[in-house]
Parts: sequence; structure tokens; C-alpha cells
Amino acid sequence: MIFLRNTLRMAVCGLLALMVAACGTAGISPPAERLAANRGPAEVYKLGVSDKVRMTVFNEPSLSGEFAIGTNGTLSLPLIGDVAAAGQSVEEVTKVVQSKLGTGYLRDPKVNMEVTSYRPFYILGEVKAPGTYPYVNGLTIGQAIAIAEGSTPRADQSVVFVRAAGQDREVAYKKTDDFHVFPGDTIRVGERIF
Repeated sequence: MIFLRNTLRMAVCGLLALMVAACGTAGISPPAERLAANRGPAEVYKLGVSDKVRMTVFNEPSLSGEFAIGTNGTLSLPLIGDVAAAGQSVEEVTKVVQSKLGTGYLRDPKVNMEVTSYRPFYILGEVKAPGTYPYVNGLTIGQAIAIAEGSTPRADQSVVFVRAAGQDREVAYKKTDDFHVFPGDTIRVGERIF
């Protein structure tokens, strides 16, 4: 009788511990900048390591081309050398390049720059094909999971864990249809408890 009572007590304690753990990973609502309703044309993309840009200098084909942002956060460009790019918008970098080219190299240079390839995002955990995938503008969490061939049957459908680029810890968020993924994000789809 005592053995049965102790076994029952341990089972109830174990169940309570699982329920507390499940509540601990319920996730918080995604921050406003990650929701589609709060994203619009005014949103400005900040460049980062591994982004590729195409630069066109009007009437200067030898200065034009595709360039990648290196691990030091700079673009290595002809004539002017390294230009800081990580953490800046395309427009900000374009103005700096135009200014540097206009100082001693070209008279009134016209420079155009656009992102041709974003840094990838990473997805792991309870998805069928975890890995590294190319980012596409406007990517949502549902689309990211679909790119990874969908969730496994063990996947938690209510919470996702996201570690933003440059961060050292992941945060549990409620999974919503309008939750946006950013370039460089690491997404982990957890396993459900029951």
C-alpha cells in the first residue's frame, strides 16, 4: 500500500512538473517589428554580413558589379576600398560611395545600389528538412517552416524559438500567421510535450 501511494505521488509530481514546464514555454507575443500589421513601405532594411549588393555607377562599367559584405562588415569596392555597410541601409551606403567617388575620382557620380541576395536564415528542430535557406523579402514563420518541408508530427504548433542575428540567446514566441522572419534568424521548432 505504501509503495502504491509513493508511486502515485511521484506520478502526480512528475505530471505537475511537465505542466509547469509546458507553461514556461508558452511563449510571448512577437514584438511589433515582427508583425505584418506593423510593417510597411517605410520599413528600412539594414545590411549585414553575407548580404550581396549590385552597384551600378552610371557610365562607369569598370566600377559597377556585384559585391558581398565581408565578415568585417564592409564592402570592398574599386578605387575607394572598404566602405562600412553592416547595420546601414542601402541608401546610406549609396550616399557614402557616391561621396567618396566624387572626392577626387569622378565628377558628379551617379550611383545606384540594390540588394541582390540576403543573408540566409536557419531553421532546425521539429521540421522535416532542417538547414540553411536563402531569405526572401517578407518571409513569415509559416513560410519558413514550409520551405523546410513542414513540421514533423511531434512539433509544437503554438510556440517557436527565435535567435536573432547577432544575439546569443533564443526567445520563445507565440506562433502567429503574421510573424516575420528576418535575415540571419535561427528558428527552432520545439517538440510538443504531449
